[in-house]
Amino acid sequence: MIEKVEKLDMEKVIENFERLTKDAEKVQRETLKRILEENASAEYLQNLGLNGRTDPESFKACVPLVIYKDLEPYINRMVGGDVSPILTGKPITGISLSSGTSQGKQKFIPWNDELFETTVQIYQTSFAFRNRDFPIQNGKALGFIYSSKSSQTKGGVTAATATANVFKNPGYKHVMEALKSPSVSPDEVIFSPDFHQTLYCHLLCGLLFREEVQIVSSTFAYSIVYAFRAFEQVFEELVNDIKQGVLSNRVTHQSIRTAMSKLLKPNPELANLIHKKCTGLSNWYGLIPELFPNVKYIQGIMTGSMEAYLKKLRHYAGDVPLLTSEYGSSEGWIASNVNPKVAPEFATYAILPQIAYFEFIPLTQLDGNEVELKPVGLTDVKIGEEYEIVLTNPAGLYRYRLGDAVKVMGFYNSTPEIKFLRRNNLLLTINIDKNTENDLQLSVETASELLAKEKMEVIDYTSYIDLSKEPGRYVIFWEISGEANDKLLSECCTCLDKSFVDLGYISSRKSKGIGALELRVVRKGTFKIILEHYVRLGASVSQFKTPRCIGPANKEVMQILFANVVKNYFSFAYK
Repeated sequence: MIEKVEKLDMEKVIENFERLTKDAEKVQRETLKRILEENASAEYLQNLGLNGRTDPESFKACVPLVIYKDLEPYINRMVGGDVSPILTGKPITGISLSSGTSQGKQKFIPWNDELFETTVQIYQTSFAFRNRDFPIQNGKALGFIYSSKSSQTKGGVTAATATANVFKNPGYKHVMEALKSPSVSPDEVIFSPDFHQTLYCHLLCGLLFREEVQIVSSTFAYSIVYAFRAFEQVFEELVNDIKQGVLSNRVTHQSIRTAMSKLLKPNPELANLIHKKCTGLSNWYGLIPELFPNVKYIQGIMTGSMEAYLKKLRHYAGDVPLLTSEYGSSEGWIASNVNPKVAPEFATYAILPQIAYFEFIPLTQLDGNEVELKPVGLTDVKIGEEYEIVLTNPAGLYRYRLGDAVKVMGFYNSTPEIKFLRRNNLLLTINIDKNTENDLQLSVETASELLAKEKMEVIDYTSYIDLSKEPGRYVIFWEISGEANDKLLSECCTCLDKSFVDLGYISSRKSKGIGALELRVVRKGTFKIILEHYVRLGASVSQFKTPRCIGPANKEVMQILFANVVKNYFSFAYK
């Protein structure tokens, strides 16, 4: 694998993608056959009576649709150290931990070498199309990547986040070099156990290699925004490090200090240049191209819940293009962006038919009897229709419902191009109202325009359903920049309420079936505390997503929010 990666030819990657997508149905049958043959000895499949059959018809007839809790008993045995063929023919090589932000509880996802290979395929495909439109020549990447701590389960299985499992694979560095994206940061920085120290050194390495940086990237847009918000606070300290050639005392891990000492030499000229550029900016607009004059683009996953950070990211980016990259989940990759010039808000992702076997449940079926669900195949989806993705991958997930809602926007050859809509299970609902994560985002965006007129912004937000009193109400938490007066925040609260356009919500508010929306403003730094809470639990900053709807399982997060409320307001809509 590594040898092939080193000799990667971008045009051949695109040619291979063209070939695979021209007969996606055939490739899907071959993919399912390969997965089932490799795992034929697995207890799970044998108990379902497949008897060695690998055709889609037999597979769908014998194997049920499942969610995580259905597979959890099998996964727990694997986590416990049982190396018999349970979900996979060969023992897994590790466990990937989900971030836990969606459900308040981390999931344990089987990981093996085949999943790393699908990661390589998705990275290669996305980069080949990006590089065709935005070619990189002898450049480096300022990648805000963080390898969270791995641990051993009681059964001796290595558990780490999905991103950490990728970063720690011996082939990862070769992949990045082949994709013309070697990191400016040494391994000691990337694999530091303290993400604050890692972030500081990422920024410092970027400044030291500022002329060579052609890509600024992270897994999610959130991490890039977080990094440059942090830069605003520490830039003078970074400048001093460069001027003196000595690393700040805030970095205490000896391995990082040793690695950084090889890069740091006194450079007053560079320090003065960076200081002049930073102090000459108006409210940090265009910070990224000022710091990195040869940057070609900023790249990461920028759709779904990440769209909330695009406004701030564009502020930092100035005229530098924002490119959304891939679409996937902790359970596995799904699709690549093969039209990188399209703005993230309108981006679609082309499904790679060889990396997993895919089915799609029409969302119209989810309002009925779920026993009667009838998924359709990859090439049978219809343009304009919305579906939930079902995934079968090489690491033991069979007909696994991801919970992701997507819309089919078109086809690339015969494979669908999809737009991510939302997580299906993230809903604000009290009775007949159904507001999604996207509905919440639109409401926040609309109301935050009132703040923008006063040169303030929403730094981050989340919500929960308060049923402690009758009638229940939506509660939205905001962390904002600046000091807004009560009149303005009260107007923002009413605007939030009126911006939900779901008819069930509007009628419930008018009939007083749902109470007045409440806006709670929290102290500055509250969402940083929430991030640190998830990192302590084992989440990686690279794959962190602020939970948009806090449920009963998120008790610790609820406590953090409640303890940091400084003001609250109630809507005057529907009086």
